[in-house]
Amino acid sequence: MTDGSTRSSPPVVAFDIEVAGLDWEEVDEATRHYLMSRERRRHSDEAAAQTAAEAVQHRLALVRGLGRVVAIGMWNLDKDQGAVLVHGSGGKWEDFDDIPGSKVFRGNERELLTEFWKLAADWGMVVTYNGRAYDGPVLMTRSAMLDVAPSRQLCGYRYRIEDHCDLLDVLNFQGAARQSYSLDYWCRRFGVESPKGVMDGSMVGQKARDGRYDQIAEYCLRDTRATADLFRRLRPTLIPLFLNK
Repeated sequence: MTDGSTRSSPPVVAFDIEVAGLDWEEVDEATRHYLMSRERRRHSDEAAAQTAAEAVQHRLALVRGLGRVVAIGMWNLDKDQGAVLVHGSGGKWEDFDDIPGSKVFRGNERELLTEFWKLAADWGMVVTYNGRAYDGPVLMTRSAMLDVAPSRQLCGYRYRIEDHCDLLDVLNFQGAARQSYSLDYWCRRFGVESPKGVMDGSMVGQKARDGRYDQIAEYCLRDTRATADLFRRLRPTLIPLFLNK
């Protein structure tokens, strides 16, 4: 028996993050030594080992704990509407003119994470591309480092996609396929507008140092929209194969 009211389902939301790695000089000496030694041990060739050790200095955004979250893009698939949290000040939602119809919230990292978890608590399925391996762990780890409690587990049971649908896992057939490809690659294969343009993830650190946070926000939100559009393409075909019945 019902009271005649209609209760809507929690929204399906795609999200993506951008992280600016610390400058090498900001990292303590013990951690620098640990990271470089760790890279050297992975290579038997001395020259390759040295090259790898030096390269780690320029990709600290990929080392959990050594990068700060500067943008989080979100795309509500039910409303087909985007929003982005980005480094800045203000602490309130405003129109984001760079992508018409979307919203932007500016704040420090702790404020961005707090706002993200507040919103995420009410979502249904979340959709990412490589979110189980990167975005989810980074968000939860950085939140813990800043004493912000996550409102949901983003890396639950790997083979359950009802809570977190990682499209990389879907297109990798959850590890059965040997090769992985980028979001841009699969967007082009499925006729989805590619998010890649004048900016890519390797440029986020420098853009942050230059204070170009709105450019980072736009790039992040375009990536998020592409993830949402790719999910829509896969929803009637591949996605049902992975749902628990």
